[in-house]
Amino acid sequence: MQTAEIRRRFLQHFEQRGHTVVPSASLVSPDPSLLFTVAGMVPFIPYLTGREPAPFPRATSVQKCVRTLDIEEVGKTTRHGTFFQMNGNFSFGDYFKEGAIQHAWELVTGPVADGGLGFDPDRIWVTVYLDDDEAAEAWHRIAGLPKDRIQRLGKKDNYWHTGADGPGGPCSEIYFDRGPAYGPDGGPLVDTAGDRFLEIWNLVFMQYELTDVRSKEDFRIVGELPKKNIDTGMGLERVAFLLQGVDNLYEIDEVSPVLRRGAELAGVTYGKDHDTDVRLRVVADHVRSGLMLIGDGVTPGNEGRGYILRRLLRRAVRSMRLLGVDTAALPELLPVSRDAMGASYPELVTDFDRISAVAYAEEEAFRRTLTSGTALFDTAVAQAKAAGTPALSGEQAFSLHDTYGFPIDVTLEMAAEQGVTVDEAGFRALMQQQRDRARADARAKRTGSVDVLAYRRLLAEHGPTDWRAYDTLRTDSRVLGVVAELDGEDGGPAEAGEGEVVRVVLDRTPFYAESGGQVADAGTLTWDGGRAEVLDVQRPVKGLVVHQVRVVEGALRDGAEITAEVDREWRLSACQAHSGTHVVHAALRQVLGPQALQSGSYNRPGYLRLDFAWQGALSPQQRSDIEDVANAAVRADHRVRADHMTLAEAQAIGALALFGETYGESVRVVEIGGPWSRELCGGTHVSGSAQIGTLALTGESSVGSGARRVEAVVGLEGFRYLARERDLVRQLGELLKSPTDGLVDRVGGVLSRLRDAEREIAELRAAQTKAAAGQLAADARDVGGVAVVTAAPAGLAGGDLRTLALDVRGRLGERPGVVLLASEAGGKVAVVAALTPAAQARGLSAGDLVKAATPLVGGRGGGKADVAQGGGTDPSGIPAALQAGEQAVVTAAGR
Repeated sequence: MQTAEIRRRFLQHFEQRGHTVVPSASLVSPDPSLLFTVAGMVPFIPYLTGREPAPFPRATSVQKCVRTLDIEEVGKTTRHGTFFQMNGNFSFGDYFKEGAIQHAWELVTGPVADGGLGFDPDRIWVTVYLDDDEAAEAWHRIAGLPKDRIQRLGKKDNYWHTGADGPGGPCSEIYFDRGPAYGPDGGPLVDTAGDRFLEIWNLVFMQYELTDVRSKEDFRIVGELPKKNIDTGMGLERVAFLLQGVDNLYEIDEVSPVLRRGAELAGVTYGKDHDTDVRLRVVADHVRSGLMLIGDGVTPGNEGRGYILRRLLRRAVRSMRLLGVDTAALPELLPVSRDAMGASYPELVTDFDRISAVAYAEEEAFRRTLTSGTALFDTAVAQAKAAGTPALSGEQAFSLHDTYGFPIDVTLEMAAEQGVTVDEAGFRALMQQQRDRARADARAKRTGSVDVLAYRRLLAEHGPTDWRAYDTLRTDSRVLGVVAELDGEDGGPAEAGEGEVVRVVLDRTPFYAESGGQVADAGTLTWDGGRAEVLDVQRPVKGLVVHQVRVVEGALRDGAEITAEVDREWRLSACQAHSGTHVVHAALRQVLGPQALQSGSYNRPGYLRLDFAWQGALSPQQRSDIEDVANAAVRADHRVRADHMTLAEAQAIGALALFGETYGESVRVVEIGGPWSRELCGGTHVSGSAQIGTLALTGESSVGSGARRVEAVVGLEGFRYLARERDLVRQLGELLKSPTDGLVDRVGGVLSRLRDAEREIAELRAAQTKAAAGQLAADARDVGGVAVVTAAPAGLAGGDLRTLALDVRGRLGERPGVVLLASEAGGKVAVVAALTPAAQARGLSAGDLVKAATPLVGGRGGGKADVAQGGGTDPSGIPAALQAGEQAVVTAAGR
């Protein structure tokens, strides 16, 4: 049975039993503590924990998941995979244990002809929690399982909670007996390795309120939940390899085609060599995971999700290289994975141009990195071995990663191949320091130095903020809390005096809180006898809007009745920028094609920038066309409207979602000109596109592999930008005494004459250098049988000085000869040494001479025995440097 068919049967089974089919959420997790969605229940956590009311009593889904904690184990065993799919059914206060067991048993053992999966009932075993008599009895009564195939296990195996205080409860796991060839009989209790009795489904009975949760097995049960929930998870890949009669997840229909294609490219046979098999499994797993992550909007980078994706793709590419494939591998493998996964996820097919562009660019970048990084790595290894300590330091590994983009796992693998160790702990410590700095910056932006618990208490006491940013610029409000920047858990002071900067929570507010790339509103809070300016607005916890303010007059107190007012000009300019972002995005897609999808944005009053998926720089014509299309849309004064609808309805009308963002069931769709621009957006906008005003593109640049950024100014800022450009053209015309329409030709002529002059100067300098070379060679002094030339010609940079040194060396003929030159140009010192082969045979080295000379000019240098170069910053040390170099010749020649 094909994997896509198993998926279809699962969803159909539960839909027929009153469950709402919920599409898979993005692999990008809405939980800020998770990089990815790691389990099928993650999108339902708010409903399972009671934080939000469930919009349906029953639900079912097949959730895309990624786990990468054990990425190094992928391929080494047949159990570890990074991407997987979790079938799940959920009940929110509806059916409980009996219903969950009934539904599961009917699907697992139901005849294939009737829509079931057709597992043999006599090979099904289950486990329940030690004292869960209710579940054990239900399995015996509903499924008819004999009691010896209903085994009881402890908290470690059959109890679930979130790891924090909240809901939890026992669980029941369903196992399939693969037969005596895979291990001992006696059920999961005996087969602890889990090879024979394979778990295929876990039913979690969420029935208790837990507190004092200290570990998986250490917690206290407070009592039963008023509404009991069901959360189940069936591993789709695990069921697939059982029903397809193969041994592991790498051999199922959605994975094995990539493995086979990789083997074909490498000219190897899967199953004959362990190391080869491991590499082929890595390729098959990582290519699929990369396809799915890029499909959900993740792009390669050096932090967070982007780093995980980069690591997966690069491990796949390197594995193919280790298999002997030196050409680009992803163009051969990614389409195979698309075809295998397309039946379940048709968007992979329609969006493949974008996905493949990102993946192929990353491979090409990694191939360049391997070339440069491998050379640096080899040098570091050679130095380590020469020093007698075959180990790379954490600093060296970090430099390879941070400066040259060399992944640590590649460094570790290559080091192991060379018999060299790596100070991985030192590397991890440096990486953690880097991450801590980044997280501290982000945390300070969202919450200041305030303990988030202070905000949670305010939310629990007063409920969510009544947010009016879409409706008005002014509200009469009440202060619910004044929280000082450095307060801890006590919630802060009751008031703030003149000059203090504090965080303020209001019962209602007209201020837009920073989100979706749009900066927060500016404005004021005023009250009887006082005023405060609003510096920033954030949402540190869901539902609560927090204002950072500076008290300008009076004292701001808890409970104060105030007027909150947004700066009208600020909001207008912010609306112009945000609507301008949508217009530029639509223009990009019209000019470049639908694959030019936005991957991020930032807009503040008068300014916007937009990142999008694209390979290579835009041509001048493309930039001009994008600007023309955008301004034509502004001139057309398209109506701008915002509507709330379900996510499914928004997707049905083609609304674009920003990759990496997480959306609830109800979304806000902003249209500009109807279908021309239709996006999911929570920002503030103009009412008609003409209000955007002048829109001028100001820049376009790369922001990473397969990603570009355009920048623009709008409204008054757009007009001012063009006015500055006009004034600059006028000034250039006056300076060059040229009319505006002839300015380009005039500048071209000036540049042509300048190039001619530079060429003439270079020719004169070369002639002078040639003449100087002859005289310097003629003035060579004999030092211990070695012809030595030392000189300090003026005004030569490193390249010219090197040319002179090589010319002089050539004029010294076959005799032992040393040339050491130093020159000052632009405040910097260049030092070059060049030796004849006969001088090298005497044991002299250009590198040693440069190392002796450069410290005296405040620098350093080195090189090979024949030619070496260095530099410094102290021209006054040139005479001493030349003398030190000559003394090094005397010492070496006398040995």
